[in-house]
Amino acid sequence: MNVLVQVRDNMTVFWKEHSRDATVEEMMLDSRAKELTQQEMPEILSMLPDLTGLKVLELGAGIGRYTKHLLTKAEHVTAVDFMESFVEKNRENNGHHGNATFVQADVTKLELPQNSIDFIFSNWLLMYVSDEELLSLLGKMLSWLRPGGSLFFRESCNHRSGDSKRDFNPTCYRTEAQYSQLISAAQMQETPEHRFGFDVVMKRRVQAYIQMKNNPNQICWLLEKVPRASGSQSGFTSFQHFLDNKQYTSRGILRYEKMFGSGYVSTGGPSTTKEFVDMLNLKPGQKVLDVGCGIGGGDFYMAKTFGVEVLGLDLSENMVDIAMQRAINQGVASVQFEVADATKRNFPAGSFDVIYSRDTILHIADKLALFKRFHTWLKPGGKLLISDYCCGEKPWSPEFRAYVKQRGYILYTPAQYGKYIEQAGFKNVLAEDRTKQFVHVIETELQRAEAIKREFIAEFSEEDYFAIVDGWSAKLQRSNSGEQRWGLFYATRD
Repeated sequence: MNVLVQVRDNMTVFWKEHSRDATVEEMMLDSRAKELTQQEMPEILSMLPDLTGLKVLELGAGIGRYTKHLLTKAEHVTAVDFMESFVEKNRENNGHHGNATFVQADVTKLELPQNSIDFIFSNWLLMYVSDEELLSLLGKMLSWLRPGGSLFFRESCNHRSGDSKRDFNPTCYRTEAQYSQLISAAQMQETPEHRFGFDVVMKRRVQAYIQMKNNPNQICWLLEKVPRASGSQSGFTSFQHFLDNKQYTSRGILRYEKMFGSGYVSTGGPSTTKEFVDMLNLKPGQKVLDVGCGIGGGDFYMAKTFGVEVLGLDLSENMVDIAMQRAINQGVASVQFEVADATKRNFPAGSFDVIYSRDTILHIADKLALFKRFHTWLKPGGKLLISDYCCGEKPWSPEFRAYVKQRGYILYTPAQYGKYIEQAGFKNVLAEDRTKQFVHVIETELQRAEAIKREFIAEFSEEDYFAIVDGWSAKLQRSNSGEQRWGLFYATRD
């Protein structure tokens, strides 16, 4: 018998046994299901985009735990599940809504019109399909979604979701990295010139499971359907894919950390962090958003020193994976991390007291649009603090133009940068050219590199050592010439 057919038959038998009463405990395979639902549901719903007026497809809807919430905002919800008893229970609970359709189907065989769905929601479903089936299903979902539409899914990675002792298909429990690889591999060919793929808007652990069950393996993804030009990103499927496989490999991150100091991958490490954070006058209980958090050194410093709650965002999965592991190791519950694109991530207005960003926004083209988002996310009286790479006045030398293009930077002079912050609605804008400090920090880091040369080479390699030193030396030369500059920006939302 075909292996996939055998697995599906086993699954059918298992779920028939565990769906007789169609209870939440059966569906979640967990005796604490009701308690977990109370804690996790608000958290997961807070990660979703605004569904007002959207056509929603819910896959693996079960008895309708989430269906009833999706129906309150969406124009229409199509709720699909494999088990007839779960579908009937969902219809019984939510059938009074006029904007719901209930479907019993195997999602791997489901067919829908192209570009007919705005948002797909899936909770604990993809772990029940093979890699081959999942890759096919991701391609189908790309087809069903309209351009700009989103897919949200939550899965157990290398860990059973509940406390059931029976595990009929352990091979379906994937690592985070395996899900990421499948997401990158999923591309939908539209024409010889154009195709669509998924960009990661957010990837985040479910805190309720960490707090209640010491289980950090419950992961949520929010993906957006975006066009891909053929041959774009020099072989990389997205900018995030480029970062994780080129500029910020796990080895490359640890190499940077060795130079900047434990926990840091940005200029000056702990010394500049302390100097800049002190400008914020943080108070216990305040909420801080760190955009481009790296491996979390600054976030741990803020949480431990000032008693604030910190959410760190970074587009690099490698950065966030390291940061998350260190948060677990250090037991810092007031710091959370997520893989996220700040240009696409949404937060309610007035969510944060402080927004902090170190040497990150240089990658973002539309800085004004991002600063407007920051302005909305801050509470009245909230503070913004940014350090970032800047540039001197044009024309630039051919060498500097080539450097900026190769890195994919979008640079402005410190004064121009400050103007964008003002145009976004901020007040009391301070825009300082800190290039002299930047030069001093680089010189200090080069001296430190020389002092730890033997140790560094033993831990990494001579090639790694000179890659760092040569890069720092070139940066020093560009800064001394005035073409590369470093800006510090502070502002408030009145």
